Order: sequence, then structure tokens, then C-alpha cells
Amino acid sequence: MMREPLLDHETSSPQPPFPSHLTKYLYSGHFLARWGARMWDFSVALYMINIWPDSLLLAAVYGVVENASTALFGPIIGKWVDRLSYVKVLQLWLVTQNLSFIVAGGTVLGLLAYPDLKSTSVQAFVLLVLLTNVSGAVGVLSTLAGTILIEREWVVVMSEGQAPTLLTQMNSVIRRIDLICKLFAPVVSGFIISFGSLKASAMTLAVLSTISVWLEYWFFMSVYQGIPALAERNQQRTWKPFPAELTESLSVPDDDHPANAEKSQKRSLGEKIANLPLVSAWRVYFEQEVVLSGIALALLYFTVLSFGSLMTATLEWEGIPAFVIGIARGISATIGVAATLVYPALHSHISTLRTGLWSSWSQWTFLLLCVGSIWVQNSIIAAYMLMGGVAASRLGLWMFDLAVIQQMQDKVPESDRCIVGGAQSSLQSTLYMMAYGMGIIISNPQDFWKLILLSFLSTTLSASLYTFHVYRVRKHLIHFEKLILLRSWSIVRSPDAHQSQNV
Repeated sequence: MMREPLLDHETSSPQPPFPSHLTKYLYSGHFLARWGARMWDFSVALYMINIWPDSLLLAAVYGVVENASTALFGPIIGKWVDRLSYVKVLQLWLVTQNLSFIVAGGTVLGLLAYPDLKSTSVQAFVLLVLLTNVSGAVGVLSTLAGTILIEREWVVVMSEGQAPTLLTQMNSVIRRIDLICKLFAPVVSGFIISFGSLKASAMTLAVLSTISVWLEYWFFMSVYQGIPALAERNQQRTWKPFPAELTESLSVPDDDHPANAEKSQKRSLGEKIANLPLVSAWRVYFEQEVVLSGIALALLYFTVLSFGSLMTATLEWEGIPAFVIGIARGISATIGVAATLVYPALHSHISTLRTGLWSSWSQWTFLLLCVGSIWVQNSIIAAYMLMGGVAASRLGLWMFDLAVIQQMQDKVPESDRCIVGGAQSSLQSTLYMMAYGMGIIISNPQDFWKLILLSFLSTTLSASLYTFHVYRVRKHLIHFEKLILLRSWSIVRSPDAHQSQNV
């Protein structure tokens, strides 16, 4: 049974407007946190393809480890964020994220400084690769905690009692910041790698992570201390019991009765399994009315068409320079930024559901260019077609992402918001991990076309599933009655126009 929200937001008193500079502090802290993450996301593929040339294996293994950690621990991270205080989450998030990038930068430096290590000392090579993978996994888990805290919790709390459009605006700006980091961080990394070295890139990441952690903490703590609603909600959250605790406190089994002893034992075992953090989190997720939207979004992560590690490594193998890949990724992010500007305008004219519908099929249409690149004989032209199709599809992708996130913010109860956010991230990472798993199976860059077809099939399934969700909610997809009225109006107007011309 779905848990009810702790507060009735419709009857709660309006919140006083908070100073605008606090919103800027929130955006600044988010920018610094995302910049380091985006630099690492882009660079790690280039590190791996240079450490083990002519194979996607290391890049694919890294992707599997990173996404497997989120898939396995995502729901638990959501419950952890839901349980701990805001300040404690901030501290653990920022320290572990930046420390993991420092460690990863150091291990990559070691692997690049000793390129013959895999033949001269296999144990040392495996240890450094393992540390790189574990550091990346820890980094992505801490980033997930911060994403849930800021995007699923703080922006919602800050927008309650404010102007109705504030939540849509803050969602768009938060996503725009992330995409701006995707735009410029790869470009900066690409130029450092192309005109400096891979070692200089790894060292830059480690130094930036060491410096930025202090600024990030100051920005976020200023927001927390300056907005009373966050402190009030934090107090309510930290006193909220888990469902398992409620069950234990309210139920007193009568095990003394012989007839109930066996039933009680079976029931207690079932309750223990159901109340495991991982199981209970998934149960809450699948009870939501927006679950089909979430699954449709997750299916888009079973893809290599994203300027991720596999596609970046393949483009590098094709001979595309690192700075060109960085620029292409930046163009892709620019189109994504445009999506955050188009989304509020489109959302103001049609519903969130319909915005998601149009954007999902828009993405599908542009990805046809990527499919077409498979049959182009010139590898350089095919690579540019691939990059162009992926970049253009970002307009639909990020509008769809915003539409699904806003549906979850509107439809998921406050008491379930962090848990659902963790489960959603876990599901997305599971699909992304499967994509990297296919990269391990199909590790030859010459066979990348097979991964393109699998990715396009997943996008088609996503758009179809979301279309079914829209039909289930609205009972129709197109207003045929409006088309009939429009046709009737045009027929009626046609004789009048003809008469006026004769006159």
C-alpha cells in the first residue's frame, strides 16, 4: 500500500519568498559538483583506450562496474538519503565524490606513466585498474546521493508555497547546468589531452577536486541555513520511521498459540524479506502510478549512442581527434541546453504527459541518422553522421527526461520521493550496465554497428511504452474531435472566402 505524504501541501501555509542569491548559491554548488563528474565521464574512456589500445574491453569493464554499483546500491542510497540529515548527506556526498576523483586521477597517472606495466607486473596493473574502477564506482554513488538530495528533494521543498512555475524553472536550470558542464568540461579536457597529455588531464582533475570541495560545501550550507523550510523538512525527515520499524512497533504476534505458531514463523520470514531495504525500495517504486514513465526513461540508458565511454573510445579508434570529440560532445550538450529552454515554453502550452510524448518520438526520429551511418562506406563520414545524429537527438532526450522527472515530483508522495529516486537511478544504471556488458561481448570496434542497432531498438521500445502510458492515462493520443472541428471550420470558411474574392 502506498504511504501517504507526511504533509498536506494543499493546505499548508504559503512560504515566504527566499533571497534570490540563495538560488544562485544552489546553482553554483551544483555547477562545481557536476563539472568534476563530467570531466571524469569524458576522460575515463580516453584513458582506458590508451591504456589498452585496439580494444573496448577496459572501457566496457569500467562501465559495467560503475553502473553495477548504482544498480545494486541505488535503492539503498535513496533510503540512506531519506534517513540521514541534510547536513550529513552533504558532508558524505562531497567528501567521497571528490576523494574518489583524487584517487582515480592518481591511479590513472600510474597506469599512464608505466605503459608496460601489464606485461612487466600483471599484479600491479590489475591493482591499479581495480582501484580506478572502485574509485569511479564510489564517485558515481556519491554523485547519486547528491543528485537525489538536490534534484528530488531540495528544489521541491524550496518551490513549495512559491509561484507555481518555480519548480519547472528550477528543474530546467538544474538540468541546464548539468548540460553546460557536459558542453564545456569535455571541450576543456579534450584540449588538455590533445595539446597537453593524458597525464596532465588526470592531474588537473585531481587538483580541481581538491580545491572545489570546500567551495561546494560553503555554497550548499549557505542555502540550507538561509531557507527555513529546508531545516523544517529536515527535522520531519529525520524523525520519520522506516516501514519495518512501524511494523515491529505496531504488531505483537501471539506465538504462544500453537495454531498461530507456524503461520507466525512463515509470516515473520516473509516480513523480513519484504522489509529488506532493497526489496522494500523496489516495492515502493513499482507501486507508483508513474512507474511506466520511469521504465521508459530507464530504457534509454540501454544505449551506446550517448558520447559515453564506448562511443568515445570507438571514435578515438576511428581516428577522430580528442578535441573534435570534445567539441562534438559540447555541441550535443548545447542542443541539450536548448531543450531546457524549449521545455518550459512547450510545457506552458501542453501537459507534461504530452510534452514527454512529443519529445520521445523526436529523439527516435533523429537517431535514424545513426542507423543510416552503418551503411556509409567512408568511416570518417560515418563517424560524423553518428555524432550528428546523437547530438540532434539530445533535444528530445532531455525534454523527455525533464517531463518524466516532473511527473515523479508531482505524483510521488513526499515520503517516497528519495526512495523512488534511488530506485529509478538503480534501474537506469542496470540498463546502462547491460549496454556496457554488450560492449564486453562485442569488444571489437569494427562491430560497433551491432551496438548501434541494439540501442535504437531500446529507444523504439521506450517510446512505445511511454505512448502506451499516455494512452492509459488520457484514453487517447490525438484529439480527433478537434481535427474534425478544424476541418468543418475550413469547409465553412471556404465558400465565404470564395464569395469575397468574387466580390
